[in-house]
Amino acid sequence: MSDAVRVMIVDDHAMVAEGIEAILETYSDIKVVATLSDGQAAVAQADLLKPDVVLLDLNMPGVTGLAATEMILERQPQIHVVILSMHDSPEYISTAMSHGAKGYILKDVPTDEIKTAIDAVMAGGTYMCTGAKSSYSPRISDGRETLTSREQTVLLQLAQGNSNREVAEALEISIHTVETHRKNIKRKLGISSTAGLTRYALEHGVLQGTGRI
Repeated sequence: MSDAVRVMIVDDHAMVAEGIEAILETYSDIKVVATLSDGQAAVAQADLLKPDVVLLDLNMPGVTGLAATEMILERQPQIHVVILSMHDSPEYISTAMSHGAKGYILKDVPTDEIKTAIDAVMAGGTYMCTGAKSSYSPRISDGRETLTSREQTVLLQLAQGNSNREVAEALEISIHTVETHRKNIKRKLGISSTAGLTRYALEHGVLQGTGRI
């Protein structure tokens, strides 16, 4: 059907990916557009296929699920990423959600819960399975939201005095993406000026590469 939700599955365990594909193909309102085994391919195919939802394994060789999530959302921010994982620790879940994932599902959930998660994120919400929800708490540091690794990289570039264009060229991303990161960094840190970002970077050791945000 033309208005079916376009889903891409990414998992380096072929049996898991094929099993999820077989489940989703039983739903008339879902179309699986690709089943992939690594994060690098996921980023490339997300650009090409522009799926509505990416079901993404967290632990993969090479480009990890977290890195792939950031890269996919930088290029295609309209895509909804739902993490598939065997890990239910708060650190894994919080990190995934802070990187932009809209959902987190443990691999041992009932199969129909994957469909529930897809429906939830397509409706504009977030979704965590029961096991993940009980472990989740937003990552907060000194009363502030934690920056993603990409936001930390952008903050370092900005604190060094680089313009949006220079940051875009250095990181091989668009100027619009840099501006979006800058806005999110300011919001998370409660800082309104570039001078304030530089001061924050100095106080927290970011410019020396020794601080943690």
